[in-house]
Amino acid sequence: MSKEQIIDEAYLNYGQKIISEDLWMLVAIGWPSTQEQFINKCKTDTEFSEKWGLKIEERELSDEERYTIARQYGLCPKYSNIGLENCTEEEHYNKFNVPTKLITITHNDKTIESYE
Repeated sequence: MSKEQIIDEAYLNYGQKIISEDLWMLVAIGWPSTQEQFINKCKTDTEFSEKWGLKIEERELSDEERYTIARQYGLCPKYSNIGLENCTEEEHYNKFNVPTKLITITHNDKTIESYE
């Protein structure tokens, strides 16, 4: 199951619960009315996230983690001759689109990790 499928499932459950229990009025007082708002609320409000069973964590990767990913997936050479000799490690990884962020999504005991 992909992260999109997990989020879609959680949002669908949320929407069905809102309708079936006449909680639609809570949307009028600030509950999320779109999937994007739902995702942002889950990212920023622990109590809301726990209530709907969707936990979304994002964190920046360290240079060491980016190095490991670059090596593991062959994303960039350590030294290249395409004019990167005088750049920082971060600039080097950015040039080769090595991910900068780890996203962990958990719903119904299913966890997906992805990189951006």
